[in-house]
Amino acid sequence: MAQKQDLGDPAVIDAFAKRVGNERYLTALYLLTVADIRGTSPKVWNARKGKLLEDLYRYTLRRLGGRAPDPAAEVEARKREALVQLQLFALPFEAHKKLWETLDVGYFMRHDAGDIAWHTRHLSRHVGSSKVIVRARMSPVGEGLQVLVYTPDQTDLFARICGYFEQAGFSILDAKIHTASNGYALDTFQVVTAMLPEHYRELCSMVENDLAGTIAAAGPLPAPSRGRVSRRVRSFPVPPRVDLRPDEKAQRWLLSISASDRVGLLYSVARVLAQHNLNLQLAKVSTLGERVEDTFLIDGPELQQNRAQIEIETELLQAITA
Repeated sequence: MAQKQDLGDPAVIDAFAKRVGNERYLTALYLLTVADIRGTSPKVWNARKGKLLEDLYRYTLRRLGGRAPDPAAEVEARKREALVQLQLFALPFEAHKKLWETLDVGYFMRHDAGDIAWHTRHLSRHVGSSKVIVRARMSPVGEGLQVLVYTPDQTDLFARICGYFEQAGFSILDAKIHTASNGYALDTFQVVTAMLPEHYRELCSMVENDLAGTIAAAGPLPAPSRGRVSRRVRSFPVPPRVDLRPDEKAQRWLLSISASDRVGLLYSVARVLAQHNLNLQLAKVSTLGERVEDTFLIDGPELQQNRAQIEIETELLQAITA
C-alpha cells in the first residue's frame, strides 16, 4: 500500500483503515512489515521506504482514532508551515501567491511543507515563463537527489525526463506528477546514482543544465536502448506482468507492471504511454532485489475503449520483455 498507492488521497487512507480494523493491528502490521523488509536484504531497505511506511502508519492511526480526513484543514496547515520556512529566505511579501493560485488541493495533499517551500522559493519568479526550470538538491528523505521540473506541459514530458535519467546513469525511485491550472507541469523526482554523495554539487549542476536542455529540445523520442541484465536475472527471470484497471472512483486508471530489472525499463514504459497520449498523475517505482514493481496512475481518452486498452497492455508487455 505504501509503495503503490497515492497516500495524498484521503479515500486511500480511509479504505486502508477499514481493512486494518484497529490501532493494535495497525501497529503490529507496521512492525512486521519493517522487520520483513529489513530482514530480507540490506539492499531492499532504504530511507524512502521507511518514510512511506511511516506516513501510511501516521495517516491511518489518525483515521482509526476517529479523525476523518479533512483535506481543507490539512492543506491550510501545510501552507502555514511552508510560509514559516519561506521566511528564512527573505522572499518578497506574498511572493508565493502567484504560484499557489495555480495549484489545487491535490498538489498540497501530495507534497509536504518542506517540498512546497522548496518549490515556491525557486518557482515564484517563473510562473508563466516559457523557460524550462530544473532544480536539484540532496534528497531530504534519504539517499540520492530530489529534482524539480517546471515547464509548459507536453504529452511526452515524462518520457523525455526518464530518457535523460537513463542516459545519465540515474535510477528513478519516485515521481510526483502535477499539472497546474495554467497548463504547466510541476514534477518532482527522487533519483539515485552510484556517484553520490561525493560529487553532490557537480551532479546538481549537471542535472539542472542538461535536463533543461533535453526537455527544451524538439524532435521525436529516441528509441529505448537494450539494457543489459545481470547474471542473476538471466538465471531467475521474473515473469513479466501488466495489469490495467480503473481506480476506486473509476475516474483514473491504475497501471501495475512487474518485470526483471534492467537499464531503460522505465523509459520504455514511459515511451508507450506518450505514444498513446496518456496523462501520468503519479508514478511509484519499487525495486525489490532483481524484481521491479512499478505503479502508475494515468488517464486519457484511449482508456475508455476496450480495444485501445488491449493494445496498450500488449505494447507495454512487449516493451518490458524486449
